[in-house]
Amino acid sequence: MEEKKLGVRNVVSVSVGLVIATSCLVSLGQGAGNIGVVFIFAMIIACMLNMISIASMSELNALMPNTTGGLAQYTLTSLGPVPTMVSMVGGYILCNVLSAGVEASIFSYAMGEILHLPISNFWYTFLVTAVLLIANLKGVDMFAKIQDLVAYLLLGSMFFMGLIGALGMGTGVKVDQPYYMTTNPADIVPMIAVAFWLFIGAEYAIPISKDVKNAKRNVPLGMFIGLAIMCGVQSVMIFGFHNYTTWKELTESPAPHLLYGMNLLGTPGKLWMTLVAALAVVSTQNSSVQGLANICQGMAKMNMMPQFFAKTNKNNVPYIGVWFVSLLILFFGYISNDSSKLISFLILVGSVFWMVSYIFAHIDVLVLRHRLPKAPRTSRFHSVRCFH
Repeated sequence: MEEKKLGVRNVVSVSVGLVIATSCLVSLGQGAGNIGVVFIFAMIIACMLNMISIASMSELNALMPNTTGGLAQYTLTSLGPVPTMVSMVGGYILCNVLSAGVEASIFSYAMGEILHLPISNFWYTFLVTAVLLIANLKGVDMFAKIQDLVAYLLLGSMFFMGLIGALGMGTGVKVDQPYYMTTNPADIVPMIAVAFWLFIGAEYAIPISKDVKNAKRNVPLGMFIGLAIMCGVQSVMIFGFHNYTTWKELTESPAPHLLYGMNLLGTPGKLWMTLVAALAVVSTQNSSVQGLANICQGMAKMNMMPQFFAKTNKNNVPYIGVWFVSLLILFFGYISNDSSKLISFLILVGSVFWMVSYIFAHIDVLVLRHRLPKAPRTSRFHSVRCFH
C-alpha cells in the first residue's frame, strides 16, 4: 500500500493557494477604501460563512473518503447527474480555469509595467503556465514542494508588508485620515459580498485528500487554519493601508497592492508587492491545475466526463486533466490579456458560479443527512442536527 505523504502543513498551503490571489488583493484594497478598517468586521463575517461551507464539504468528505471527484461525487449521490453536470462543469471547472486565467492576465500586466521588455505581456502567462504544467506532471511531491514554498513565502511577505505599515515603520510619508468612514451596520453588510471573494477556494484541499495522512482530521483542520490565517494577515494589511494610502486612492486604484507598496517603501516596496503578485498567481494556478485535474479524473470514473481523463502517467498523475486545465487557463489568459473590462467581467462571472457551487454543497449535506442519518461523520462539524 502506498504511503500517504501529505500532512496538515501541506493542506494549509493548498487551502490558501487559491484564497490568495491578485484579484483578492484588489478586493481587499477596494473594500478597505470604501469603509476603512471596519471592513475587517465584514471580512470576519465572510470568513465565518466560508468556514460553514468548509464544514459542509468536510462532512461530505467524511461520508465519502478517498474520492477524487470532490463536489461532483457528493452532488451525484444526493441530487443526480443533471445538477452535478451544471454545478461542476459550469459552476466549478469553468469558473476556476476562468479565474486562474484572469489571475495570470493581471500578473502579466504587472510584469509588463515593471520590466518594459519588447514582448507581449501574454508571454509571462505562457511561461508560468508551462513551468507549472511540467511541475504538476512530476507528481504530488513536486506539487507539494512548490505549493509549500510559494504559499508560505506569500503569507510571510503579506504579513511583514502589512506589519511594517501598521507599525508606521515605512520609508514613505504617513497619511492622516480617520480609521473608518462609517459605523452603521447597514453600510458594512453590503461589503460582506466584497469580502466573500477574499476567502473562496479553501476547499481545493479536498481533491488531494487521498494523499493526506489521517485525512478525516487533517483536511478540515488544514482548511480552517488556512482561512483563519488569511483573515489575520489581511486584517494586518488593512491597518497598513490606513497609515500609507488614502482611502480614496485605494478605491480608485486598479492595483491597490502596488500603490501601497510604492507609498510604503518606494520602488523597493513596489517591486516587493510585484513579487507578492507573482507568488499569488503561481500559488493560484498550481492549486487550480492539481485540484481540477483530480476532479476531472474523479468525474471520468463516474462516467460523467470522457474516460481518458482517468488515465495516469508513471507518476500517478491524471496527465490529460493537467494538460486540459493548463490549456484552458492559457486560453482565458489570452482573451483577457490587457483588457481591464473583460477581466472585471470574468471575475464577476466566476464569483457567481462559485457561490452556486457552495449552495449545492449545503444542499448535498441536507439531503444526505436525511437519507443517511446514522452514517459516520466528522464529529466536530456535526454538532448541529438537521431533520431526520
